[in-house]
Amino acid sequence: MNYKALPKIDLHCHLDGSARPETLYELAVERRLKVPAMDELKESLIAPEDCPSLDEYLKRFDLAVEVMQDKASLERITFELFEDAANENVKYMEVRFGPLLHMKKGLTLDEIISSVVSGMNRAVELYDIEGGIILAVLRTMPTDDIDMLLDIGANYLDKGVVGFDLASSEVAGFCDIFKPYVMKAKSLGYKITIHAGETGVGQNVFDAVEIGATRIGHGIHIHNHKDAFDMVKKQHVVLENCPSSNVQTKAVASLLQHPIKEFYDAGIIVSINTDNRTVSNTTMTIEVQKVIETFNLSLDEYFTIYKYSVEGAFASKSIKNKLLSYLQ
Repeated sequence: MNYKALPKIDLHCHLDGSARPETLYELAVERRLKVPAMDELKESLIAPEDCPSLDEYLKRFDLAVEVMQDKASLERITFELFEDAANENVKYMEVRFGPLLHMKKGLTLDEIISSVVSGMNRAVELYDIEGGIILAVLRTMPTDDIDMLLDIGANYLDKGVVGFDLASSEVAGFCDIFKPYVMKAKSLGYKITIHAGETGVGQNVFDAVEIGATRIGHGIHIHNHKDAFDMVKKQHVVLENCPSSNVQTKAVASLLQHPIKEFYDAGIIVSINTDNRTVSNTTMTIEVQKVIETFNLSLDEYFTIYKYSVEGAFASKSIKNKLLSYLQ
């Protein structure tokens, strides 16, 4: 099977985890940051399959965040990410990032968001790809500026920004703290996706759906939490599964033990995604191939998952119709 030729959709991709290593090296040198030689740099950016934990995995983002502190780098890295995706026949991609991470050298939130949206739009004009930007808040950061982020980001709804996310390290019960911000985001018109159930806490998925998430980042551990499993199935919540990443972060012990096929067979809406193209050393072509070959999926089963991704996309009806046309 020609996996590269298959139409693909990536609903869960982090900007700072997907920058080209060569670009990070070039930008770091330009900005006089201390970086190792190229080979060593690549090795430091990619999390090994035996990465001990999610927190260890997240350390691989540090250089990208340090580099992405000006408009030019944000615009370029976003453009290149969409370009890379388009070149492997990804037809639609939603890219998420944490704008509050990029204010260290004086950029305003408006400048940060507009730069990322501009990079995406430039790629959309040049290539056969559509996309959206999801604004993320890291659960490990202070909550003081979240209201301001939501207010400024709302100016870009229907102009590139499509959703709001809670990301980073996961602790039990985090939804209690962030519920007011999720409710505000919904009232402003953001679609809601929340990282939950990635590191063993199925209750977090239940809580995330209760406060308004229509998609769940990862959601692996609903398999040991019946109430969350039943809620996800009943409410047609889309699970954004990221197979390679889920193995690296120890969400699952191995790809063969990934529950994506179990979920699919149970009638849960699953999708296949990259999470972080650089940190996980992957592409959508690789992820699709891994899932199809590991679980012996038929082409029809893959197309069903593609349709699930269309269903879950934070996109307009016209874009969804366009995405479905690639299956004809």
